Amino acid sequence: MNESPRDGTRANFQGEALSWELREGVVEVALHRPPANEIGTLTLRELEKFVVALEELTDRAHALILYSTMKAGFSAGADLRELYEGSQKVSKTEAARGTRDFLERIHQVMNSLDALPLTTIAAVHGITFGGGFELALVCDLIIADKAARFAFPELRLGLIPGFGGIPRLKRDLGNAVVRDLLLTGRSFNVTKAQSIGLVSQTVAEGQSLRIARSTAAQLKKFDRQTSTTAKRFIKPIPYEELKREIDIFCELFGKPAVEAGLKKFVESRDAQPYLP
Repeated sequence: MNESPRDGTRANFQGEALSWELREGVVEVALHRPPANEIGTLTLRELEKFVVALEELTDRAHALILYSTMKAGFSAGADLRELYEGSQKVSKTEAARGTRDFLERIHQVMNSLDALPLTTIAAVHGITFGGGFELALVCDLIIADKAARFAFPELRLGLIPGFGGIPRLKRDLGNAVVRDLLLTGRSFNVTKAQSIGLVSQTVAEGQSLRIARSTAAQLKKFDRQTSTTAKRFIKPIPYEELKREIDIFCELFGKPAVEAGLKKFVESRDAQPYLP
């Protein structure tokens, strides 16, 4: 970890699940938890640390890029194995309490990233599913390579997305798209994603980070305050719907179908059981 000699801000951080670096006014966040950037307690702790660091980093930056170094893709979503195994070690009441606590914490992180006074870019490739898709959705722009796929497979487990995906996708694209992804569980390829307005730019395979960096460099030409004001105007955060999503997720989590679905997932011998 390095600190700026000017003001003590942690401009660089190397964690187990993610790292960040301030480069020429752009905060770059790399997700690198194998095998596919599953979001569990480790990733959450480091995301929380990052949000704290951003309180000072934002004064020295104009953009943020979120990307993955994992070959499988941007993120496979929530760490379902951790969720299932943790729920088996405690009472149902304690499991429910722990699930709500995790969701409230991840929502605080997502809301903070959503409301940043920087222009934020998700550079995605490969699987961008569930909680990983929800993480991309907090960004202002999604730049995806041609191999990217997007999905909310939670219904297969008897659940709904729990990291804020439904209200944010509804905000950006409307209810019809949410119904399609949520109720069918199918994935969208990048062509479909761009046609409905989910993806702002499609690029060649392996080029999403390069194009995101080029885009971030262009953003430096604009007045920072104007960009921030425009973002606040066109990107409201649906706080009430986000709170309701947590409630619905927690209501569903205690159902027998969810335990059965998680058990099946954990016991699967498929190398990529999260694929629709």
